[in-house]
Amino acid sequence: MKAPDWFKPQRKLPSKETRKALKEADARVAMAEHEKTAEAFTKNRERLKAERLAREAAELKTTGE
Repeated sequence: MKAPDWFKPQRKLPSKETRKALKEADARVAMAEHEKTAEAFTKNRERLKAERLAREAAELKTTGE
């Protein structure tokens, strides 16, 4: 006898160890992405700071103060 169309066997869930390994892998990817973003932010902040200091120094030279 064939099972009804609405009946579908449940898929087997991954084991606890597999879920833990996947969770750790996802965490590593997220941390790497966070570190990359933080590094880009820091570089941009330093660049902007250098530009601001140069602009302020040039302004002081032109005004003669």
